[in-house]
Amino acid sequence: MAYDIRIAGTDLHFACEAGQNLLDAALRAGIEMPYSCRKGVCGNCAGGVAAGEVASPPSEAKPAGQHLYCQCTPLSDVELAPAAWHRIDPAARKTFTAKVFRNTLASADVNVLQLRLPAGQRAKFKAGQYLQVTLPDGSRRSYSMANPPHESDGLQLHIRHVPGGAFTQVVPTLKPGDTLQVELPFGNFELKEELSAPMLCVVGGTGFAPVKSLLDDLVKKKVQRPVTLLWGGRDRGGLYLMPAVERWRKLLPGFTFVPVLEDAADAAALGGFHGRVDDALRAHSSDLSAHEVYCCGSPPMVAAVKKAAVDERGLDPRHFFSDVFVPGPAAAL
Repeated sequence: MAYDIRIAGTDLHFACEAGQNLLDAALRAGIEMPYSCRKGVCGNCAGGVAAGEVASPPSEAKPAGQHLYCQCTPLSDVELAPAAWHRIDPAARKTFTAKVFRNTLASADVNVLQLRLPAGQRAKFKAGQYLQVTLPDGSRRSYSMANPPHESDGLQLHIRHVPGGAFTQVVPTLKPGDTLQVELPFGNFELKEELSAPMLCVVGGTGFAPVKSLLDDLVKKKVQRPVTLLWGGRDRGGLYLMPAVERWRKLLPGFTFVPVLEDAADAAALGGFHGRVDDALRAHSSDLSAHEVYCCGSPPMVAAVKKAAVDERGLDPRHFFSDVFVPGPAAAL
């Protein structure tokens, strides 16, 4: 049985099967609403239900009076009141058999994997989006593209080693010529080009990858916006791609970099902040009411940064954009 799902205040509607979550049904119909993890952890897909009934499991990420569209299923025809939406072309998502071009151990627990697409093929995506790697057992893993969209004949992935991870334990063994099946693009963590506010980017570990794509895209487009990057790690080894930072220092006017490290000696040696990235944000910024914040990392880290930025430093919550990294199999449409 299919239910009719409508977007409040519009004539737009789509079908959702019983047992199918509302976000997947919308994406299949070419309607994209805010989302990230699709696992009920990040809270990015939270929105209202103006009419109708849904089954909505409990979640700490669910704001009061709202529902996580990636988790709730319809029990009747439903009218949704999402925070935002826009049309997409579902056919724009493509599957490629990509070859490993280069595989570099960038730090003790991070590989930078450079893939090449088949000759004559190009990947279309927006800076900040992610892809899914399909494993031999059919399961999937999600990774952000770290390269900007104009480098469309290849894909760069930053992969942190997860103990026992079905894919990450294989990554160090991949060699040039090996192939992976990838599908893209996914996600809507992307630069809001209609805005011109100063950007504060707060990342932890490989949360650096999608922000690298964003900032390389700014360089390509010669966008003039003040940008501050807070990059957190355990020690200086966690800042595994410093040449990219040095490039932005040269090419992005108004660019500021603050290394944020748990190791006190490394933080002092780099002239950075000793501690957590949310505390670094508090120390660096007294008022974020006229800013945008782009945040990528683990669920607790993103939640802590959002609290500091919105609750304590006056950021408009509509200007907090996040991509939450949740280990494990990716949800498939």
